Amino acid sequence: MTAAYSVGIDLGTTNCVVGTFSNETDVSPGDVADAVMPIDQLAQPGQMESFLHLPSFLYLPRDGEIESLRTALQSEPGGGVAGVYARNQAADNPQRVVVAAKSWLCHQSVGRGSAVLPWQSPADVPKVSAVAATGRYLSHLIAAWQSKHEGHRLADQQVVLTVPASFDPAARELTRQAAIDAGLNENFVLLEEPQAAVYRFLAERGDNWRRELSAGDVMLVVDVGGGTCDFTLVSIDEDDGELNLKRMAVGNHLLVGGDNMDLALAHMASQKLAAEGHQLDPWQSVALWHACRATKEKLLSGEGPDEQTVSVLGRGSSLIASTISTTLHRDEVVACVLDGFFPACSADERPVRQPQSGFQDIGLPFEQDPAITKHIATFLAQHSGATGGDASGSSLAQPTHVLLNGGVFRSSAIRDRVVQTIASWCETAPTVLGGPEDLDTSVAIGAAYYGWSKQSGGIRIRGGTARSYYIGIETAGLAIPGVPRPLRALCVAPQGMEEGTETDVPGDPVGLVVGAPARFRFFASSVRADDGVGVQLDRWSEDELVESDPIELTLTSHQAGDDPFIPVQFRSRVTELGMFELWCHSTKSDDAWKMEFNVRDDAD
Repeated sequence: MTAAYSVGIDLGTTNCVVGTFSNETDVSPGDVADAVMPIDQLAQPGQMESFLHLPSFLYLPRDGEIESLRTALQSEPGGGVAGVYARNQAADNPQRVVVAAKSWLCHQSVGRGSAVLPWQSPADVPKVSAVAATGRYLSHLIAAWQSKHEGHRLADQQVVLTVPASFDPAARELTRQAAIDAGLNENFVLLEEPQAAVYRFLAERGDNWRRELSAGDVMLVVDVGGGTCDFTLVSIDEDDGELNLKRMAVGNHLLVGGDNMDLALAHMASQKLAAEGHQLDPWQSVALWHACRATKEKLLSGEGPDEQTVSVLGRGSSLIASTISTTLHRDEVVACVLDGFFPACSADERPVRQPQSGFQDIGLPFEQDPAITKHIATFLAQHSGATGGDASGSSLAQPTHVLLNGGVFRSSAIRDRVVQTIASWCETAPTVLGGPEDLDTSVAIGAAYYGWSKQSGGIRIRGGTARSYYIGIETAGLAIPGVPRPLRALCVAPQGMEEGTETDVPGDPVGLVVGAPARFRFFASSVRADDGVGVQLDRWSEDELVESDPIELTLTSHQAGDDPFIPVQFRSRVTELGMFELWCHSTKSDDAWKMEFNVRDDAD
C-alpha cells in the first residue's frame, strides 16, 4: 500500500518539528511554507495549546502532579511530560527536567541506554535513559499526528527521521530503536540533517535550483543546532545533460551548539548577578542556563527586543520576594556569541586543545574550543582534495555556495560573520543560498520533501555512506607481558557505499572467537575517502580513524567443537534504511553472524 503522506521528523536537541507533504499531489514551492504541522501540547495543567515546535524537554512529575497533567495525547504522564510545559519547568525545577537527550545518545563514556537523566539530579528524582526520553518525544509526536490525521496511522506513512551527519552508527541504531519502541514500523528512513536542509532548499526552488547551481559547483552546508555542529560538502555533477547532487564529505562529531551559547550567556548573567550581591547555588545556575536559552532566542530573532530580563528563583520561600533578575542587552548577547563561537579567523587557524585536568566530572564532552569558524576551517582543510585542492590539508576546499541552517543564523550579525570569514579563505567569495525565514523548521520540511521525492521519483542526493568503516583485527605474535598485541584495521565498507548494496570483503580468512566473551572493535573515517574494501592499515593517526563503541558479547556455534576460533570471510551490507551490517560467514560450515553497531549496556 502506497503511503498517503511523507512525514519528516526533526528530533532536535532543543526542539522537535514535524513536516508533511501529501504523496497524492505534486509539491510546488508555494506549498513549503505550510508544510510544518502544529503540535498540540500541554502549556499549563489543564491547558492545551498548539505550537510549531515540541521543545525537547522531558519533565518528570511528582506523584501528586500526575493527575493534573493527563491529556488526550498523554494519558500516562508519570513517565514524563514533553514539550512547552517541560521547558517552562526547567527554570523552576531543573533537577526534574531532562535536557539534551540527543547529545547523550552519542556520549560513549556513559551507557547510552542507562537511566542516568536528569544528570546529577537528587536520588529521589526518577531517572530515564536518553533512549527512553527520545522515545517519549516520538510518542507525543505520533499521538499529535494521529489526532490530526484520522484514518492515516503515522506508522503507515513514509516517515523520515533526521539525525546529525556526525552521529556514529551506535547513536543511529539507538534512535531507530527509540522510534520502533514509540510505535513506528521499521520501514522509516534515517536522513542526515545537513542533507535535509539541502532538500528544504530544493523544495523551495522547485526546478529553478538548476539556475542557481551548475556542474562543478560545491555547496558547503553549515548546520549549527542546539547540541551539535554538522558540516557537509555537496557537489553538483552533470550526467547525460542532467544535474545531480552528490554528498562528498561530512565532518566529525562536534558537541558544540546552542547549548554552549546558552551556557556562555548564563555565565555573563551570573557575573552581573554576583556584582549585585547574588551568589547562585548549582541548581540556580542550571535554572539560569535554561532561562538564558529563551533570552537568546528572543534577542537573536529578526524582530526581537533590544533587551530581555533574565530571572531565577532565589533561596527564599516567597516566590515574588525571592526572585532575582538581571538584564541582558541584544548588543552584548550578539558580541558574546560572535566572539566566543564565530570569531573571525584565518584559514590556517585550528581549534585550541587545552591541557585537561586529571580529574573531571563525567558529563557531556563538549568541545574544548567552541570556535565554530575554526572547526569549519579544519573541515575544509581535511577535505581539500575533494574539490581538487591539496589533500594534505595545506589548503582548503573551495566551496562555491554556502547553505546555513539552524536557528542561531536568524541573527544577521552571525550570518554575516560566518559568510565573511569563509569568503576570506576562498579565491572567489561563495554565494549564499536560501534565507533566514524558517531556519529552525527547515530540517523537518526537507526531510518530508525527501520522503516525497522517494515516493515520486524526484531529485535525490547521492553519496552512500558518509564514512569508510573498519574492523580491528589483533595480529598474531608472541605474547609480551603487559603489552597488547598490535592491531590492524581492515576496511569493510568504503566511503560512498550506496544504500541497498552489499559486497564481499577480499582477503584471507580471519579467526572469529566463539564460545567465550570477546570484544569487537570498530573504526570509521571521514577523511580516508580513497580506501577501498579490503584495504588494511597497520598504523593510523587518531584524526584518520575514530573508534566507535566496541561490542562485547559471546558468539556461539553448533559446529565449533573445541576450536575457539572459526575462520570467517566478511560480507558488508548497507540497508535501505542506511544502517551498516557486517556479516561473518564461516568457511567451514553454514554458520553466519551479523555484526551491527547497535551498542548495548548488556550484550545480547
